[in-house]
Amino acid sequence: MRIGFFGAAGEVTGSCTLVETGACRFLVDCGMFQGGREARSKNLNALKFGCDVRSIDFVLLTHAHIDHSGLLPLLSVLGYRGPVYATPATIDLLQVLLRDSAHIQEKESEWQLRHQRRRGQGSSIQPPLYTVAQAEAALKLLRPVPYRQPIRPAEAIAASFHDAGHILGSSWLEVSVTDEGRPRRLVFSGDLGMCDRPVLHDPEPPVPAADVLLIESTYGDRLHRPLAETEDELVAAIERTLHTGGNLIIPAFAVGRTQEVVYMLADLVRRERLAPLRIYVDSPMATAATHITLKHPDLVDSHTRDLIDWMQQHPRKFKLEFVADVERSRALNEVRSGAIIISASGMCEAGRIKYHLRENLPRSECSILITGFQAAGTLGRRLVDGARLVHIFGKPVAVRARIHTVGGLSAHADQTGLLDWLRGFRAPPKHVFIVHGEAGASAIFAQAIQDTLGWPKPHLPQLGERITL
Repeated sequence: MRIGFFGAAGEVTGSCTLVETGACRFLVDCGMFQGGREARSKNLNALKFGCDVRSIDFVLLTHAHIDHSGLLPLLSVLGYRGPVYATPATIDLLQVLLRDSAHIQEKESEWQLRHQRRRGQGSSIQPPLYTVAQAEAALKLLRPVPYRQPIRPAEAIAASFHDAGHILGSSWLEVSVTDEGRPRRLVFSGDLGMCDRPVLHDPEPPVPAADVLLIESTYGDRLHRPLAETEDELVAAIERTLHTGGNLIIPAFAVGRTQEVVYMLADLVRRERLAPLRIYVDSPMATAATHITLKHPDLVDSHTRDLIDWMQQHPRKFKLEFVADVERSRALNEVRSGAIIISASGMCEAGRIKYHLRENLPRSECSILITGFQAAGTLGRRLVDGARLVHIFGKPVAVRARIHTVGGLSAHADQTGLLDWLRGFRAPPKHVFIVHGEAGASAIFAQAIQDTLGWPKPHLPQLGERITL
């Protein structure tokens, strides 16, 4: 058996693992690289596995985030026609996310063309990685699999999906492979969520034993702030901004983070820690994701169901508007004070959030609330790192607004959460690979596993590395 690491090795985006046995090939995730100038070239070269993609038998998808799913249309363009297995909620979300990803790429190519023509330049634009029509073709490959229901996607292979508590429908995977008469159990963590967090159930513990483990390490080098401290920071940021007559802009991932932020704001109003609020969710994708969340009540915890009932009974205390059309979104840019605007994308790289940042970053009375991981090279990361000048739509924008970073809202488990999950194994897996983390974070987490759990030091694979077991 060989395992190839074709993404999220030494970084947090582009998740893609190729497993080759004597009888078949399969992928776990097929994600897009995001952030930085090299992202496009990485995406163009990401699916060069050294074999024809038509020889891949199936794909297992841990969850819907674009850094885990975003190259499925490109895989289809290259000739893959096999099944892509995922949970029903993941498939519902992908109907929105993959179409949106393709739409954004098409629009950015059109914007580049118009920009070059206005400047009297040629038309040597970068075409989209894939089109909306190509995303539609990839969606036809999706096959739903409920949690904990075993499937046999190929001879001598069994797989099952287990709740990872990261976003709606997210999973860690158990895959049993019989290779040359030898059975092996592989576990892929996907992205793991934190326990005791709003909206979703806690991650399910792992199987007691495994031969191979791939574990994420996004926050393997740090601890999140306690939720109570996060609430205090959120209240302080809102009260300060509204008191000074500004707007609070919250870049948030449309899937997961937006719903969690809305939950926390509503809960703070319910507990009278905040005065009644009016919230604008300016993201068609976040709106769709919220409706999909409500479609799967069995996947949210009881506290969330109770809060939804309260919101419906007290519409004047918590006024929540989902902004659908472009004209209404543009009108929000005319609001000079008192607005709390939640918009995508979460790393400030695309979508409506860029317009709200352009209007509000130069204003010292405004605040930007960063609620999630910001990958290296992204606009969000530059803001977190203290940039005083950024470029949006090719034009300089001064940063005078206050930047708040609220770490306790992360959808990823921190170092303690990851170690607690690993304690579910009765013995160390024979092969442990640390993925989905920036190099420094992964190295620190590897040492923590060795020091805290007493396991042999895990391996940190390099991008493109293939390992024979």
